[in-house]
Amino acid sequence: MEHEATVEGVGIGVGEEGPGAPVVLLRARDEVVPIFVSSDQAQSMQLALEGELFERPLTHDLMVEMVAEFGAAIDRVRIDDLADGTFYAKIDTEQYLDDRRKEMVFDARPSDGIAIALRVDCPLIVSDEVVDEAGQPPDAFEEAPEEDDDSEFEL
Repeated sequence: MEHEATVEGVGIGVGEEGPGAPVVLLRARDEVVPIFVSSDQAQSMQLALEGELFERPLTHDLMVEMVAEFGAAIDRVRIDDLADGTFYAKIDTEQYLDDRRKEMVFDARPSDGIAIALRVDCPLIVSDEVVDEAGQPPDAFEEAPEEDDDSEFEL
């Protein structure tokens, strides 16, 4: 089964050793799924969440613009697998050419898929298997006091 997810936030994971890698928190099925991402991906997601445009198009902005120019649309992003600590995602698209609809599915990193989904406001879907393996109760994440503009979550 699949569940629509929302992005609860982007921050820095904090563990016993202190601040760590950037993390995006997805809420699905009343659980939170943390996915660690690169700092560039975290920045791209945060800009999309805040509705801010970067001075020049970021990679995800460019991708969305190109898809639209080719007469296609991004229908949804699915985070559908987790193996050996690595999350896997797919981007479902459709294109109309000569009044014919063509569906396409692209493999993607979850961080790219999330950043794109935030820009086109399409559904972000997480599978039961992913939530079962990586989901945690929301109270497992406690927001750290803000010292600057970066959010931090304790994992």
